[in-house]
Amino acid sequence: MTLGINWKICGPAGFGIMSVGRMFAKTCLRHGWQVFCYTEYPSLIRGGHNTYQVHANPKDVKSQKKNIEILIALNENTIVQNQGELTDGGAVIYDPEKIPNIPDKKPSLKYLEVPLNKISKEICGTDLMKNTVAMGASLGIYQGELEILNDLIKEEFASKKGKIIQQNIEAAKKGYEFVGQNSELITGKPKLTKIKAPERILITGNEAVSLGALAAGCKFYAAYPMTPATSILHFLAKQERNYDMVVKQAEDEIAVINMAIGASFAGARSLCATSGGGFALMNESLGFAAIAEIPLVVILSQRTAPATGLPTWTGQGDLWHAVHASHGEFLRVVVAPGDSEEAFWATVGAFNLADKYQIPVIILLDKYTSEGPHSVAIFDTAKVKIDRGRILTQTELDKIKDYKRYQFVADGISARTLPGMKGGTYQANSDEHDEYGYSTEEAEVRNKIMEKRMAKLPALAQELPDPKIYGDKNADKTIICWGSTKMPALEAMKELNNVQLVHLQYLLPFPVDFFTKNINPEKSIVIEGNQTGQLKQLIRQQTGINIQHSLLKYDGRPFYPEEIVEAINKLKSK
Repeated sequence: MTLGINWKICGPAGFGIMSVGRMFAKTCLRHGWQVFCYTEYPSLIRGGHNTYQVHANPKDVKSQKKNIEILIALNENTIVQNQGELTDGGAVIYDPEKIPNIPDKKPSLKYLEVPLNKISKEICGTDLMKNTVAMGASLGIYQGELEILNDLIKEEFASKKGKIIQQNIEAAKKGYEFVGQNSELITGKPKLTKIKAPERILITGNEAVSLGALAAGCKFYAAYPMTPATSILHFLAKQERNYDMVVKQAEDEIAVINMAIGASFAGARSLCATSGGGFALMNESLGFAAIAEIPLVVILSQRTAPATGLPTWTGQGDLWHAVHASHGEFLRVVVAPGDSEEAFWATVGAFNLADKYQIPVIILLDKYTSEGPHSVAIFDTAKVKIDRGRILTQTELDKIKDYKRYQFVADGISARTLPGMKGGTYQANSDEHDEYGYSTEEAEVRNKIMEKRMAKLPALAQELPDPKIYGDKNADKTIICWGSTKMPALEAMKELNNVQLVHLQYLLPFPVDFFTKNINPEKSIVIEGNQTGQLKQLIRQQTGINIQHSLLKYDGRPFYPEEIVEAINKLKSK
């Protein structure tokens, strides 16, 4: 019997797949278990095939797993598409009223009937609560505590009428009891036992960057809805008044970034977010922020591309886009958090870096991170430090007789003023300029101002942390990954010996010294979610090191740990 839970519910949009999946995940979390969730849905307003997968374990959980043990099928298409993911002895839970005939039954699987629609109709007169019945049945299969689920239902439906809450509690109870009366449904399944564990929260990457922005003192957020970044807008809009900030849905991404730049120029910490197509529209203004040395934080949550691509699926195809965005040469930071915990702290750090060095900072997420809930320790906001960089006070400015916004200083970081400060007026435009901000085409000034802006690089590069090494530093083989691929790679490490994992969170400025000192190209493999090996090529461009092996994936799905284990074992056998 396996210790962990690998559970999946599927059905058409509108059947409450996402809400029930998240509630089941929270129920596992409140039993003290760690949780990782993976969702899939097509680019449709209604219909299509929606899935929600929960991997839970009393111990550490880093990603979803390929094979599941329980499949809750709310329609026939679920069985057709997903029964192949079940392990031998796994079970399909279905409603015979909804699915009278099972297509292509597998002899290695169990097909167990639960009257989801009938129970729902007995309680509320319709089949609307069949998903809640399924959730109760799922909890019953794993013999969890029903009271935990009941409390969660009360919280989730707190804004509804009392009758609706009681009906949902009754629906969950009926599903739970039906399973309890049929021992075949629970035989051989792991038991969801309540354990003592540190308090954790279930959070997506988008929620984590939103909380990081609030903790960092962000006062302006602008966005145009674009999957998978949209939920950041929804989250921050709800907190607008609580945190005395402005949240604006603009007419397009060009307006979005220009609004964020304007807010930052005025002194507010500002943020904007989009996906690849929207980021393409932001490119020109990104260069404006760079030449005007206005701090800016941009979230780029990747999805498959080019063009519209697969709008609701994941990928890591925008690394070069972020590294080379806009025209010309200028300093920027590109950071790709590997999970929600890193996303929170990377966002706090992004605001500090943007302010301190007066540069754009790009946070690279993807659909997998942005929308994948997983359990993390509660963020210790007491550790949040705010660094606004060199913003002059009025007292400091009064002592300066001839203020130069872009003064040629050795470290390249000229002191800023904010609009309305006496004696601090300057011009900020997209033309090359002199120390005062006035446009110029003089060759000598152009050289000096370019060199001033780039002079920030040594201090910035030294401030960024090195890639993190997981596992034995003297291991025979090395996995190299960036961003969200860290999660399935860490899950795979549980089944691998003599292997270390190097995870790059900060991709630009690139950690050249780390790679030249720590990486053996013949014993390393780069794992990333694109077709052309963008990190592998970036490593070679920056260091001259040519990593010999790659594992690439570009079908819109994340890596599964089993795929990584297989690739490493093949590598070791060569």
